[in-house]
Amino acid sequence: MNQTTNSILMIRPVAFRMNEQTAVNNYYQKVLDGLLPATVNAKAQQEFDAFVDKLSNAGVEVIVVDDTTDPDTPDSIFPNNWISFHENADVALYPMFAENRRKERREEILDMLEDKGFQIENIIDYTDAENDGFFLEGTGSILLDRANAKAYCALSPRADEELFIEFCEDFDLHPIIFEAFQTVNGERKLIYHTNVMMCLGETFAVICADCIDDKKERRMVLDSLKDDGKEIILITEDQVNNFAGNMLEVRGADGNRLLVMSAAAHQSLTAKQIEQLENHATILSSSLDTIEACGGGSARCMMAEIFLPKANQA
Repeated sequence: MNQTTNSILMIRPVAFRMNEQTAVNNYYQKVLDGLLPATVNAKAQQEFDAFVDKLSNAGVEVIVVDDTTDPDTPDSIFPNNWISFHENADVALYPMFAENRRKERREEILDMLEDKGFQIENIIDYTDAENDGFFLEGTGSILLDRANAKAYCALSPRADEELFIEFCEDFDLHPIIFEAFQTVNGERKLIYHTNVMMCLGETFAVICADCIDDKKERRMVLDSLKDDGKEIILITEDQVNNFAGNMLEVRGADGNRLLVMSAAAHQSLTAKQIEQLENHATILSSSLDTIEACGGGSARCMMAEIFLPKANQA
């Protein structure tokens, strides 16, 4: 199994704003005082377009789908939470915590990918769990080590343990389960998505081990990464607050390895960390300040990796 892909899906926002339904447990979201909603959306679109241009110029196949104004989906810019695409031609659909995020799921996106030659054999739909109040938000909640058949998950209100285990059984993955925390007003609170504090590349892992308060769990996670021969690059909680954990390794057209992150994440890294990362991949960063502030997500959340086989590769 490949750990990285050259193809990604991205959704261009039309009504991006701070989502009041997700702010209850996404402590990275902020209100941008004095900015009208239209201004916030325009800034997000500018950041989105510049980001897509950088990825495309680096040889990444970016499939951009425009969001629609109806229904109201302020977080549609983060498609990796509701869908994932797999090498065996499976597609997974995930149960979402916020009711208005459930409206992001659009069947025509699958039709469009098939029109572009991607093969879809099975749709594995976990969304019924929403009716019972259980959630698992895609590759936000789940970090896939595809090459080593493992999946990492930091439990939270958006990542249910039993649902995660069911997912791992369906995809023949070994589950690695822990809890990750951040300090909010002096209290330790669960981090809403695993991919905020951790990134898995082909040959490296970026992780804030300090977020895993339980020492046994921390050791288990680090040992698992070491067992797979990954270089572990530790980041601090302050760097997590700058979205330094929210990175994604992708491939350019010639197979070159790119590590994609926001400008804020890049600027938060030390010279030593940058040197470590550049031993594995070329860093590609883009300013996502408005998206990060209002959305509480960053570069990785904006990219849904497409691992589906193409018809001409069958």
